[in-house]
Amino acid sequence: MAPNITIYTDGSARGNPGPGGYGVVLMSGPHRKELSAGYRLTTNNRMELMAVCVALEALKYEGSNVTLYSDSKYVIEAVNQRWVFGWEKKGFAGKKNPDLWMRFLRIYRRHNVQFIWVKGHASTVENNRCDELAVAAALGGKLLEDTGYEAE
Repeated sequence: MAPNITIYTDGSARGNPGPGGYGVVLMSGPHRKELSAGYRLTTNNRMELMAVCVALEALKYEGSNVTLYSDSKYVIEAVNQRWVFGWEKKGFAGKKNPDLWMRFLRIYRRHNVQFIWVKGHASTVENNRCDELAVAAALGGKLLEDTGYEAE
C-alpha cells in the first residue's frame, strides 16, 4: 500500500535574481524530514519549483499519495490549471525554467500528487518553517551554483 505523505515547500531569492534557497518539510505518520539548500544566483520562481522537485525526489516509494502545500501560485496554478502539460507538448518554447519543469514532470508522474495553495507568511506553521529554511539557506555559506539559471 502506498504511503500518504504531506509536503510543504517554499522558495526564496534575495534580489530576484540573487542568492536564493528552498525549504521542504516532509511528513508521513510519525516521520518528519526537513530539506534545504542555498544557491549563489537564482530566482524566486526557480527556488519554488526546485523545492517541489527535491521534495518529490526524496520520496522512497513510487506511487506515494502526496498532498503538497505551497504558497507559489506559479507552481500550483501551472499544475492545477494543467498549463505545464501544454508547455511540455510545445517543448517549453518561450517558457522560463524548462530544465526544472522537465525535472518536475519526470518525478511528478511517479506519484499521486494533489497540490494545494496556502497563503504565504500567514498562520500555516509548516509553510512558515519552509520559509525559515529557505531564507537561512539563501543567507548561509556554501551556496551552490544553480546550473540551470540563465540570466534574462
